[in-house]
Amino acid sequence: MEIPSSPIFYIKNREALATTKLRTDALDIIEAGLSAVETQKVMREQVTRVGDTIFTGKKNILLSDFNRVFVVAIGKCAVDAGVVLDDVLGDAITDGIVLDVKKGQFKHLSSFVGAHPFSSEQNIYATKWIVDMLTGLTKQDLVFFVISGGGSALLSLPHKTTPEILEDVVKDLWRCGATIKEVNTVRKHLSDISGGQFAKLVYPATVISLIFSDVPGNNIETIASGPAVLDKTTKIDAEKILHKYWVCHNPKTRKLEFVETPKNKKYFANITNITVVSNDRALVAMKQKAQSLGYQTRIESNAIQGEAKKLGEEFAVKKMKAKSCLLYGGESTVAIKGDGEGGRNQELALGATKKIDNHRVVVAVSSDGWDNSDIAGAIADAGDRVRAEERGVSIDEHLEYNNSYNFWKRCGGGIEIGRTGINVADFYFILTE
Repeated sequence: MEIPSSPIFYIKNREALATTKLRTDALDIIEAGLSAVETQKVMREQVTRVGDTIFTGKKNILLSDFNRVFVVAIGKCAVDAGVVLDDVLGDAITDGIVLDVKKGQFKHLSSFVGAHPFSSEQNIYATKWIVDMLTGLTKQDLVFFVISGGGSALLSLPHKTTPEILEDVVKDLWRCGATIKEVNTVRKHLSDISGGQFAKLVYPATVISLIFSDVPGNNIETIASGPAVLDKTTKIDAEKILHKYWVCHNPKTRKLEFVETPKNKKYFANITNITVVSNDRALVAMKQKAQSLGYQTRIESNAIQGEAKKLGEEFAVKKMKAKSCLLYGGESTVAIKGDGEGGRNQELALGATKKIDNHRVVVAVSSDGWDNSDIAGAIADAGDRVRAEERGVSIDEHLEYNNSYNFWKRCGGGIEIGRTGINVADFYFILTE
């Protein structure tokens, strides 16, 4: 894959951040990664049309074989992916719904805006529209289904519970440091649309499922809680996770009734799941960019996990050669103890700030541009520690109260991007001079 010759510049506060050569190079590497996985570009590569034939990564479809064509797109890539499907499929579309955190403008599709990262009444309302549209499909129907990060909250039909209780459960799990796989296992069994239940809804129609991976390891059962994938977990697994993290002791949780997800393989026989893009593509582009800037570069992992603060501390002191770059993709977790503001990427960078030396930077950034706030992440170096000391800002105190957002606001270093329409998990890297 070639480095994009004309990258899209995402970083809004680039000038304020580019105070050293090392930081400037780090910003260029971020831009290369984001540009490589830009949703509309990737979709136009993966879904093309010649006459009546739609070409995808795994399966080619003849539109004339079907009486009706439907489009459903969910998640934080939904609007940008929907733009491409609206254009490529055109008048062949019978009906379609795009459910995202932002509004889209389409010729053949309806746009719904939902809440994230938790379920809400507006999400449920939009999901019911999707269910109504797809009820009663036949073998003569075709569905293009775009699945991307954020879909667990956006595509929402709680099973005998409320969005408020679901929010409490998810918050408790996150507070305890549960992994995304564990959280989404619980979500699947508290939903009437996740964990393969969407597949049961649309059976026996043909489904082309286009997946944007935002989870470590690209496990499609976990992405957006696997609405069109045969779920290998059970409601017993979900109950065990609640017990593992003592979430079962929450009085509201005791009233939960778990649902079993569909296990009959017939519901999945007509579904083709295609992983359109993952952070692998971004990491390759970032590696190429770093090498072009003169750094010895290696991709260490595409599925790194762990507590954000500890990972940051490890990155700050990791033994590395001069003029080198180590790249990681994945998703860290935060054990929430305080009531501060911020996200996992900002906390990882803040953890690195405690020990980082004068000859490296550590970067942690969310590909969707939204690290639980209007900051995508942060770039950390020894200068941040100096500025904190000069301004009387305690690193330890901000870490203790999970208040990384306000640290970076006061000391600089926060990366401002805004909603990107991209979601392929998080990027981390260490750069040394």
